[in-house]
Amino acid sequence: MLTPDLLNALRGYTAGMKNSVKLVLQTGEHPKREELVDFLTQFASASDQLSFEERDTANRLRSPLSFMLEVDGEPNGIVFSGIPGGHEFSSLVLAVLHSSGTPLKLDAGITSMISKLNAELNFEVFVSLSCHNCPDVVQALNQFATLNPNISSEMIDGGLYPELIEQRNIQGVPSVYLNGEPFANGKIDTAQLLNKLMALHPVDAQDRQAPALPLQDVTVIGGGPAGVSAAIYAARKGLAVTLVADRMGGQVKDTLGIENLISVAKTTGPELTGALQAHLNEYEVTIKEHLRVESIEKGDIKTVQLSSGERIQTRTLIIATGAKWRELGVPGEKENIGNGVAYCPHCDGPFFKGKDVAVIGGGNSGIEAALDLAGIVKSVTVFEFLPDLKADKVLVDQAEKRENITILKNVATKQILAENGKVTAIEYQARDTQEITTKNLSGVFVQIGLLPNSGFLKDVVDLTPYGEVIINERGQTSEPGIFACGDVTTVPYKQIVIAMGEGSKASLSAFEHLLKNAPTKDSLAA
Repeated sequence: MLTPDLLNALRGYTAGMKNSVKLVLQTGEHPKREELVDFLTQFASASDQLSFEERDTANRLRSPLSFMLEVDGEPNGIVFSGIPGGHEFSSLVLAVLHSSGTPLKLDAGITSMISKLNAELNFEVFVSLSCHNCPDVVQALNQFATLNPNISSEMIDGGLYPELIEQRNIQGVPSVYLNGEPFANGKIDTAQLLNKLMALHPVDAQDRQAPALPLQDVTVIGGGPAGVSAAIYAARKGLAVTLVADRMGGQVKDTLGIENLISVAKTTGPELTGALQAHLNEYEVTIKEHLRVESIEKGDIKTVQLSSGERIQTRTLIIATGAKWRELGVPGEKENIGNGVAYCPHCDGPFFKGKDVAVIGGGNSGIEAALDLAGIVKSVTVFEFLPDLKADKVLVDQAEKRENITILKNVATKQILAENGKVTAIEYQARDTQEITTKNLSGVFVQIGLLPNSGFLKDVVDLTPYGEVIINERGQTSEPGIFACGDVTTVPYKQIVIAMGEGSKASLSAFEHLLKNAPTKDSLAA
């Protein structure tokens, strides 16, 4: 299963392993078992520090397709139920490397929080090997298990456990269970996992402290194109810079095809995110990833309170927090996320093969989603609130040529109906006649735009009624020393290339502010 090129790459990854890791496979019979044995045998051949063994684990593992990682003869809580190929291959590689002593790339505050958890936490993550969001969740929980012996994490390939999928009514991935109960559904990042976990099992404040940073010149909040651009421009000025982000890449990371970033003919969100991270790593920027900002104290010196308990003092702030998927806000939406309501057609589309689905939204993202789904599902009905579609003509033309795509305009979604934990229909109203119609279907994909990530800025800077940060042509907000850029602001046309330019502009404005407000000898003496 592993190509020579992949094996050579794996030998390179495992060359620096410090501790021996054994892959232990549960004994038994299964039609896919021979394939998994071959996979694990080849994988273990990549390093003398790796070994493979088949053993009866006395019901520790789920099935003959389950294997666990052992370090120094002891299980470390990481389990894979299935063949971790596709996107999950990297999850296995990282699990092995971290188990063998490779340092985790987690902030010290996060490491402290996870290490201090005392409760028994057994996570199950149901995935699809074609899902590009699933590895983020699997890898995050595997790191938690590596840090704390009270935590275990099991990746489960849903395609190999149909009875379990049916039993738990799972219709979307990733689907996370904690101690047998639903914990999280759909696209979720490490910061969100931490927030949910801390809400259930709080860690005392004194255990959530990280080493304090010295006074920063610039603190950037946000790790997307705007935030990275701002941080790089500030670092190039020789300033002390910290970047805080719940995840690097932001919304860009979820974009599969990018063809309008000038000078780059074609790329993907994950590729661009990697390039942004690599460029940022060329400079002396302190990166605080997987953390959120809980509050900001204004003044000549601003104080930023992080979810890890750390407080950053900074002379200037640049807000670059971007936006998130906008929700419909109708009955049946939140209740059925992961059970027929989804926001990522690329991840959850395969679960609706041969079924009827809806796409809410007639902009570019909505029509692109309809085209993507049309090759998988039985039919797609697009619901657009306005009398006309907002998508580019070239996309609309393609959609109108598809026999299994129907477009309904000037209609309002009223509610999403479900029975026995699964979506069964959508109720909508014609805006001209007020007639209400119920359409039977199995899935609803919401694609109605973005909402600014500005909730933490209330009473800090002026916002529009829509939540956008109000800025002038220099990226200045209503508060001296606080600047903003990208999709979170009032700047029109939410595009990657625009966000990058706005980030650099905000950083230059912050630098100018620092020059004009440099501390004097008298103020330093005081």
